[in-house]
Amino acid sequence: MAVVYWIFHKEVSAFFNSLIAYIVVAVFLAGNGLFFWIFPDNILETGAAQADVLFAMAPWLFLFLAPAITMRAFAEEFKTGTYELLATKPLDDRRLVLGKYLAAVALIFFSILPTLVYIGAIYGLADPVGSIDLGGIGGAYLGLLGVGAVFAAIGLFCSSLTDNQIVAFILAAFLCFFVYAAFDLLAELPFFADYNHFILLLGLQEHYRSISRGVVDSRDVLYFLSLIAFFLLLTQAMLERRR
Repeated sequence: MAVVYWIFHKEVSAFFNSLIAYIVVAVFLAGNGLFFWIFPDNILETGAAQADVLFAMAPWLFLFLAPAITMRAFAEEFKTGTYELLATKPLDDRRLVLGKYLAAVALIFFSILPTLVYIGAIYGLADPVGSIDLGGIGGAYLGLLGVGAVFAAIGLFCSSLTDNQIVAFILAAFLCFFVYAAFDLLAELPFFADYNHFILLLGLQEHYRSISRGVVDSRDVLYFLSLIAFFLLLTQAMLERRR
C-alpha cells in the first residue's frame, strides 16, 4: 500500500502544480454555474427547489473533465521515458494503475465538492427553508461520483494506448460518450424496439438515472464496479504488453 500511496501522492501533486488543473476545475464549475443560474430553465426561472439541472449537466461536463485529468497519466510517462525507468523498479503494473486511478478519482471528487454551494443555495431558497429532497440529492451525488469513477478508468485506459496526450483526451472523450449515451440512442431506434429496455441497461446513463432517484440498487453498484474493473484490467494488460 505504501507504493500505491506514493504514486497517488505524486499524481495529485503533479496535477495541482500544473495550470491545466485549475483551468479544468474552473471550467467544470463555471459550466455547472451557467446551467444552474443563467441559462434558460435555471433554478431562478423555474422557482423549483431542485438540483436536477446540476445532476443532468454534470455528467456531460465530466466527458471532458475526466479525460483532461487522466490524459497525461501514462501518455506523459511514455513520451518522457519515465515509464521505462519505472519498469526497471520492483513496481508491478497493478499497483501503478491503482495509484494513478485513485488519484484521478480523488481529483474528480475534489471537483465535485464546490458544487455543494449550489445545494446550500437551494436549501436556503426553498419555501419553507430546508424543504428539499436530501435523500435524492445524496443518491444523485453518489451516482455522479460513480460516473466520474467510470470515466476516470476509461481515461486511464486511453492514456495507456498512446504517448500523445491530445490523442488520449480525444479517445477518452469519445469512449466516455459512447459508454454513457450511445446505448440510449440505440434504444430509440425502431429496429431495437423489442429490446430497448435491455439495451438501456447496457448503458451508463440508465444506471446513473436509477441511482439518482435516491435508491441505491445493488445492480447499479455492481454495474459501476464492473465497468471500472474492466477498464483497469485493460489498462494493466496494455502496460504489461508494453513491458
